[in-house]
Formats: sequence, structure tokens, C-alpha cells
Amino acid sequence: MASLKFLGRIVVAWVAAMCVLLVAWGAIGWNRGELPWIFTLAWFVGLMVALARGVTHLYRVRVIAGRIDAETVSNRQRRRVEVPFAADEAFDIVEAVMRELPNVHDLRGPRSGLQLRATIRLPQPADAASRRIRTPRATFDRNTHISATITPSDGSCSVMFVCEPDSGAWTDWFNPDMGTSLEYVETLVRATTQRMGDRRNRERADARQTAMEKELTAAQLGLLQAQVEPHFLYNTLASAQELVRTDPARADRMLGHLIDYLRRSLPRTDGSLSTLGQELERSTAWLEIMQLRMGERLAVHVDVPEHAMPTPMPSMMLQTLVENAIKHGLEPKPGGGGIWIRAGVDTAVLSITVADDGMGFRSDGAGTGIGLKNLRERLRLTYGSAAGFTIGNNFPDGVAATIVLPVSGGGIHG
Repeated sequence: MASLKFLGRIVVAWVAAMCVLLVAWGAIGWNRGELPWIFTLAWFVGLMVALARGVTHLYRVRVIAGRIDAETVSNRQRRRVEVPFAADEAFDIVEAVMRELPNVHDLRGPRSGLQLRATIRLPQPADAASRRIRTPRATFDRNTHISATITPSDGSCSVMFVCEPDSGAWTDWFNPDMGTSLEYVETLVRATTQRMGDRRNRERADARQTAMEKELTAAQLGLLQAQVEPHFLYNTLASAQELVRTDPARADRMLGHLIDYLRRSLPRTDGSLSTLGQELERSTAWLEIMQLRMGERLAVHVDVPEHAMPTPMPSMMLQTLVENAIKHGLEPKPGGGGIWIRAGVDTAVLSITVADDGMGFRSDGAGTGIGLKNLRERLRLTYGSAAGFTIGNNFPDGVAATIVLPVSGGGIHG
């Protein structure tokens, strides 16, 4: 039924045009009011071409849309697409989709206006002779205007695509566009949907990758916390065993610090952050053991304000820096040296520095760097680009390492 109405509308339009022509010709009075046969022939040929294009239009509409109704047979098509992204991202998607259309020209539109326009021109023959000869189809075919208007909403937006011939609406009654506008608007909708799906898939893949990295890092951290380096445990117990015979009081202090360190090294099963105070207590217990073992070769200096103690931070990071300073800086140095732990906090960041006056960066490549590599990776996964880590020479000797963490404001007093 819709097909017959569409073809009937074309016939009515052409008959109405003939009636207007006859009235105009009669009013002029030339040739006793009789219309020349050449005009009648041209009218008849135009009607037949329009009907043929109408049949082709209906066929293409059925192929493209799968149905024929008042919406799909129209020469002027509108489609709305909901985009679950901000307006700037939607603008980029729409611009890329429109730019990929074949024979698109004059793509323009200010980003601030959230509107894009373009023209799809008919393909031109390559040689000049072909361009001078217009085929019947080239006479009836028209360029297509396309536009996209982006309407932002709360965290998302909607895009209205409009495709229409570049001639007046009255020409639609005489000259079907053979489904061109419908084909372009459906292409825009499909391409936009595909690009949204691709972006969502990339986001999901990135989220899964990040989650896997976090799980792997958490597992590595749990393993690190659950185990104490065997040589450290063996050396500490051997030292305590020797001190039991020569200095029982000192052996007792060493075992007490070891118990305190082991208790504070238990893994956090809830995955929550530790605090600067808790990490400092763990590192201090470890340093007490090392002082008992190294004696006067190790001096410890701690400068951490009380109000910074409740500040959240990942566990084992401070311990990693302290162990690096002792193992690679002070233990190999004849005569030992000192280690400094300093922290500062304000409303924006927590800064923690561990410095020593030991051997510094050694040319023999001592140390594998795995601990510092894991530290950097944990900072990236936990804070992204908001956290920082630097390590460099300490003046006049040794190494200084600094961690900078963002502070949310919770747990900071004074």
C-alpha cells in the first residue's frame, strides 16, 4: 500500500505540473492554446523516468531498511543516536564517521557549536569529454547534504543525523533520490554504533588488563609480606643465639624486635592501605635488628611529624627503600654510616625521603633493581600519574630516594 501511494504521488505531481503548464500556455495564447508536441513528449519522458526512479527507490529502500513505509521512503532522513560519552568525545566520533563517507566534501563545523555539516557530491568523470556529456541519471541525481547536531546531557549526549538532497523539498514529489539519503543515514548510524562499541571494548580491555596487573601486584606483595628473606631470618637468629651466651639482654632485645617485625609483616588480607605510622614502626623494628647486628656502624635518624602518622600509604614501600639503603649503601661500606627517614605532609601530598651516606650508585651493578621496579609499578597501578618516585645521589655521599603520594585529606590532623 505504501508503495502504491508513493508511485501515485509521483503521477499526481507530474499531472499537476502538466495542468499548470497547459493553463500557462493557454494564458499566453500562442498557437491557439495548443501545447506543442515536443513539450508533451518531454513531459511523458520525464514522467516515465520519475516512475522508473520511483520503482528503483522502493527496491533500494526495501533492501536497506527491510520495510517500506512513510518514514523509509522519504527523501529526507533523520536518525537520533544516544552516545554514552561526553560531548567532546562524541564530536570526535561523529567527525571521524562523517569523514569516512565516500565523496564527502566541505566537512566543517566548530567544536564549540557541537554541529557538523558536509556535502556528498556526485562522482565526476575523470576526462573532460565525459564531464560535458550528461547522462539521464546525472540529470536527475542530486548532491546530498548531511549534518550532525550533538546535544549534551549528564555525562552523555545524543546525536541527530540529517541526510537530504541539496534541492528544495518540492522536488521530492517529482524526483525520488533512489534511497540515497536513507543509505547514508543508516551508514552513519551503523558506523557511529560500531565506533562506540570499539571504544567500549578498548575500555573494558584496559580495565581488565589493569585489574589483572593489580591482582598480580597484590599477589606478589602478599607473597613478599608473607615471607621473610631466609638469610635475614637466619642471620638474625644466629646473632641472637650468639648473644644469648655473651649478652643475654641484647639477645632479648633482638628477639623482641624480630617478633615485632614479623608481626607487622603479616599480609593485609582486606587489600586496604596501610599508614605512614604503621610502615614506620615496621621499618624501625627492622632497623633496630640491623643496629644490634651492625653496632656502631649504623646510625638511624628519623624525622617524621606526628600529624603525618595517620596518612594512608601502600604497605612495604618504605621498607623497600630502607632495605635498599642498608644492603646496597651502608653494609658494604667500611665503617658503615647513617640512614635518614624524613616525611612531610600538607593538604595535597605526602613526601617520604630515605637517604644514606653509603656507597652510592655502584659501578659493579650490585642489586637487581626488582624492588624499585615493583615499587614504581605499584605506584602507577594505585595512583596513576598522581604519585611520583625519584632516586638520585645524596650530597656528599650515598643515595636519596623520595616517594610523593597524593593525600585525600582523611586522617591528617594539625
